[in-house]
This record gives sequence, C-alpha cells and structure tokens, in this order.
Amino acid sequence: MTIKVLVVDDSSFFRRRVSEIVNQDPELEVIATASNGAEAVKMAAELNPQVITMDIEMPVMDGITAVREIMAKCPTPILMFSSLTHDGARATLDALDAGALDFLPKRFEDIATNKDDAILLLQQRVKALGRRRIFRPVARAVVAPMPASRPATSGLRTSNIAAPVPVTPPVRTSPTASIRASGKQYKLLLIGTSTGGPVALQKILTQFPANYPHPILLIQHMPAAFTPAFASRLNGLCNIEVKEAVNGDVLKPGCAYLAPGGLQMMIERAGATGRLKILAGSADMNYKPCVDITFASASKAFGGDILAVVLTGMGADGREGARMLKSAGATIWAQDEASCVVYGMPQAVASAGIATQSIALDNMAESILKESARG
Repeated sequence: MTIKVLVVDDSSFFRRRVSEIVNQDPELEVIATASNGAEAVKMAAELNPQVITMDIEMPVMDGITAVREIMAKCPTPILMFSSLTHDGARATLDALDAGALDFLPKRFEDIATNKDDAILLLQQRVKALGRRRIFRPVARAVVAPMPASRPATSGLRTSNIAAPVPVTPPVRTSPTASIRASGKQYKLLLIGTSTGGPVALQKILTQFPANYPHPILLIQHMPAAFTPAFASRLNGLCNIEVKEAVNGDVLKPGCAYLAPGGLQMMIERAGATGRLKILAGSADMNYKPCVDITFASASKAFGGDILAVVLTGMGADGREGARMLKSAGATIWAQDEASCVVYGMPQAVASAGIATQSIALDNMAESILKESARG
C-alpha cells in the first residue's frame, strides 16, 4: 500500500518538483496538487490523503489557515515548507500550533538541483508522517515498563562518544499508576527531540513553575534561522526563562537554554554549576545541534546528577549520549509511542534498554516535576 500525498503550493515549479521527488519513492504516490489553501481544504476532504505537504504563503487562503481548517474538518498529517527567515520561522511555528506535524526549509536550490540528500530527506519525512495515525486513541497508562534488551549500536556518525552500558531491568509500574518520584537529587535536566518536538516542548515547559530548581538544556533539531524565534516564543509562554544558548552562558536554575541551530551545545563544569560552550562542531555530523553531543558532554560534567528525557523524533540521535549518561548513573526517560509524532529517537533508547520509563506526553511535565522536586 502506497502512502497517498497531496502537494500544496502556489508555485507550479515547486508543485511539479516536489511531486517528482515524492513519486520517485515506490512507497509514496502524489494523488493531487493544489495551488492555494482553499483548494487544499477541499481536496483533503474529498481525496482523503495520508500526508499533505503545504506551503505557507499562498493566495486565496494561506497555509496556516488551511492547516487550521483541515485539522478541524479532516485531520491529516501535514508537512510545512517554509523560508529560512525570521518571519518564515514565526509562521512555521504558527503552523505547528495550528496542527501541522513537521516542517522543512523551502530551499529551491536543493530541490531543483536534484541533490540526493534533499530528495531522501523529503521522502523520509513524508513516509514518517504517513505512518503516523495522529488521532488514534492514546493509552491512558501514565507509565509503560520498558523491555530489557541488549544495547544496539548506533548508525550515526558520533565517534568517540559510544560507551557500553550494562542493561539493567527497568523500573516496572502498574499500567494505571502515576510515576513515583525516586527521591534522587539532580543538578540538570536535559531534553532532546526532533520531529514533533516544538509542540511537545511547549506542552511540557509551559507547565513548569518559575522556581523550577534546575537548569534545563533543550536540544531540538532545527535550522539556525528558527531557534531564535522558537526560544522567544517559549519564553513568552512559559513561567521559566527560555533563551537561545550563547557561548559562555553560566547555567542557572529555572532557565532553559535552547541549542542554537547549525551549532553544537556542550557543557563544562564551572564550580558548583556549569558553563555552556557553543561550537561549530565537526562538518560530518548528521545533526546540528546533536542530542548525542550535548548528552555526552553533560555526562562528563555532571555524571549521574542528571535527568535526561528523549522525546518524539526521527532517527536515533540521543541513544549513544544517553548510553554514556546511564553509565555515569543518570536517569533516562523516553516518550511513549502512542503520544509521539514519530517514534524513532525514543524507541532507540527504549529498545536498547537505556530508558527506564516510557511516559505519555500528557504526563511528562507532571512526572518531571515530581522527579525533580528537592527532597
């Protein structure tokens, strides 16, 4: 069964090129194209596509309005295309708020020149969303026990950070029980995520009180043009302070530091607290920022005094860094499958036996606050 796709863009060239790329994959099929949001809303209801790719700026009806109407009338996974500008970033975040699940920068040069990486990226994103049943019932269980298994090896290019970790039996809880705080003391909260992460992070962080007792490091796969707008948006919505991290930031409780797009965020110990190092990083790294890199540096700086959470996202970024954290005694949690947009990154740490808890997004903030409370 192929995944049926509706392509929406006011540019005939972009509609044609995206359609060609999508149709190159035997698992995908473009069933129609639309030139504006109004046509998209109509076609979504009539054709029932499994994925929609959507431009933001279009005549008749813009992409954000179209997303809002589609999600109200016939909910469908939507991938947004946006420009790499500040305004484009803000509009993309608005589209995610309206119900879109993912986004890609609208880079005409990559699409037009048939670059293999751009083609593969688009196909992978569409397939990931096509497999996501976004409105299937979510299990009411707050915590699902993780299966013990042998650690898997990473396919990512994250050299010098992999470390073997003995697989220990997970903490098992009743399917209906709320997570019980371990009583462990922490000095740092780490959260890594990718596809679906902006909405997940907003849902979690807006529930934190201003006096949250630890610094928070956020690693979200996102282009450089997007992270300032995302940090600003979160800061305006949250009780805690949220900022885009800059080199030399000294960590303070109740402040969340978002890794800047296109760079790597590392941490070094500075007395009782920590200091951030923002670096260009290796050119061959798959992700900038990379969850593995930040997690690995945190394990060296703070050892086991860390609560690390891996949220929704494609791929396995975070698994090897989480492996290092666990070997140092840190606590690792993963988002559960039912509440993920893409169950890739959380599955990687769960199936490797690294995560001890699998927690639904709706319960994640409450669980973190319980576990982070000082004794």
